[in-house]
Amino acid sequence: MQTSFTEAQLADPGIARSNEILRNCVHCGFCTATCPTYVTLGDERDSPRGRIWLIREMLEKGGAPEPEVVHHVDRCLSCLSCMTTCPSGVHYMHLVDHARTHIEEHHERPRSDRFLRAVLAEVLPYPGRFRLALIGAWLSRPLAGVLGGLFGGRMGAMLRLAPADLPGPSPMDRPQTFPAAGPVAGERKRRVALMTGCAQQVLNPAINEASIRLLTRLGCEVVVARGAGCCGALTHHMGHEESAFASARNNVRAWMREVEGEGLDAIVINASGCGTTVKDYGFMLRNDPDWAANAKTVSDLTVDITELLAELGLPDGISPPEKLNVTYHSACSLRHGQKVLDPPKDLLRAAGFKVSEPAEPHLCCGSAGTYNIMQPDIADKLKARKLGNIARTRPDVIAAGNIGCMTQLGGGTDVPIVHTAELLDWATGGPKPAALDRT
Repeated sequence: MQTSFTEAQLADPGIARSNEILRNCVHCGFCTATCPTYVTLGDERDSPRGRIWLIREMLEKGGAPEPEVVHHVDRCLSCLSCMTTCPSGVHYMHLVDHARTHIEEHHERPRSDRFLRAVLAEVLPYPGRFRLALIGAWLSRPLAGVLGGLFGGRMGAMLRLAPADLPGPSPMDRPQTFPAAGPVAGERKRRVALMTGCAQQVLNPAINEASIRLLTRLGCEVVVARGAGCCGALTHHMGHEESAFASARNNVRAWMREVEGEGLDAIVINASGCGTTVKDYGFMLRNDPDWAANAKTVSDLTVDITELLAELGLPDGISPPEKLNVTYHSACSLRHGQKVLDPPKDLLRAAGFKVSEPAEPHLCCGSAGTYNIMQPDIADKLKARKLGNIARTRPDVIAAGNIGCMTQLGGGTDVPIVHTAELLDWATGGPKPAALDRT
């Protein structure tokens, strides 16, 4: 694609990077067939190819974007399916992130939008605030008929997503070190940091607990680093660049203390949306001379939990306490963002489960961070499509590697949804996942 940025514009590192990405696009349209919003809406402007055209015009013009551009960029899920499909290697993630930052800096949204986005940015990344908000949502459920229509139906989406039961905080999410527990007592194969996240430790702390038991059982010393927190993905996808960068620096500082202390063999992420962002810290902070090198070190150390488990290997001769048909839901952030396809399924099969994958595994379920709140109509259509494909596999349980997907899908099915690590923990000697106990 031809571009016409001025020399002055190209002096901006963000514009320079976007120019490189835009010039890689040959406008072939392969991305349209795998884009969830284009498949759902049939509008070229809601395809990666269409958005790339709109973003190019917006960035070349500079200043305030046209409302049409904002509308169609906002409807992008950042599922990154287009990056998997693209034959030209267009790095759409970096382009749309830059577009969102530009929009946030140059476009004045309606007051209700600004208020809702500010609330989400100031609540979701902070476990204490998020827990209080969920309690408030639970208390507001009797008024859902009255409140649900606020903010264009987005309040109703938030109330629907709030869990009926809220687990208490887990002591395992506090900063501490868990010694390796096996297979030979005292033997340490790896020293790793586990990111406990923000929303996940509120919505489902059992995921971190299962991850820690599983990793220590396989010979890892697991550190929950003091000072680590939200990865920054939620605010980054809203265009709040400085807030996202502050979260990134906070985590880099916390994990580098461990790297420079007793050392780390890996930084383990069990929420794939976070993993995609942390693996990009090196790029995000590339222009900050005080942070660039350490951010790259952190990104290079970061792995999804299933990547590390595949390297460690499960114990020989294990078998799950119950033979279950597991349908594996491939989260977009793991499938497209990190290109981790086979390890979760291979591990579940090695643990003795029968594993299926639904049709159209490349299509997003509609979660996408805060997307199911900000764009509830499209998100609901994608959820229904995904659950329909899953139902045709006749699962006993659905496994996933991302808390956002688990929350999104859980509101539309009676089939229990558990994290992959919970099933693997159970198969190797841990407790039965609570979601299975409720069936």
